[in-house]
Amino acid sequence: MSKEWIGQGEAGGSVSENGWLLETRGLTKRFGGLVAVDSLPLAIRPGEIRGLIGPNGSGKTTTINLLSGLYRADAGAIYLCGERIDRLRPHEITARGVVRTFQIPKLFGNMTVLENVMLPALAALAREPGPSRTALAARARQLLALVALDRLQHALAKELSGGQAMLLQIARGFMVHPRHLFLLDEPFAGVHPTVKDTIMATILRMNQEAGMTFLIVSHEMTTLRRLCPRVSVMHEGRLIAEGSFEEAANHPRVLAAYLGG
Repeated sequence: MSKEWIGQGEAGGSVSENGWLLETRGLTKRFGGLVAVDSLPLAIRPGEIRGLIGPNGSGKTTTINLLSGLYRADAGAIYLCGERIDRLRPHEITARGVVRTFQIPKLFGNMTVLENVMLPALAALAREPGPSRTALAARARQLLALVALDRLQHALAKELSGGQAMLLQIARGFMVHPRHLFLLDEPFAGVHPTVKDTIMATILRMNQEAGMTFLIVSHEMTTLRRLCPRVSVMHEGRLIAEGSFEEAANHPRVLAAYLGG
């Protein structure tokens, strides 16, 4: 894929006055008596690849669901490029450049791989004029080549393996325009090592060549160590540590959370 198509600088977008691409303030989500996310302060600069880690049940996926608009916050605020987005619906947040994957891929099984990738761009085309369908199909094929799915472009999505379905979700996210922030929820869980390597290479290429910002939820610590210069650690809905992987791994509160102290 050419840098011209990727669009250098396109993904960066504007930032808030303090330089954050994404910022949450007091972000809180309750389910009955359970506080799943508790006054979360999260801040990410443009161009980061940030890891979001923590024990099971610490609130990581709930955070992703809040950032993407799938859940409505009970308190607090979310800002993207200085604009408050937590009151918007999911498709409105996507239109502002926030895209995501799901741990269990959400695809249109009876549509082809190529058709699935084209969906975000076709939806945008229905709202306002844009590139031709021919141009969009060419973009989609380039993205499928990027994630090594080009030979399967005419296969039905339901025929893909779990790892291939994750790759398809990622390619589809890159069809969104503008694109500022990509939220990845357990992209490496249960996938073949070859698929894992493809996902990692895709993340790094889109970050380096297009300035794409990533927030990655994963239990794959070895993989995150290779990808993420900085990680945020959650436990019982709260942010308990941030820093390099080594700093976070040796933080007393992190050790206590993982070891049960």
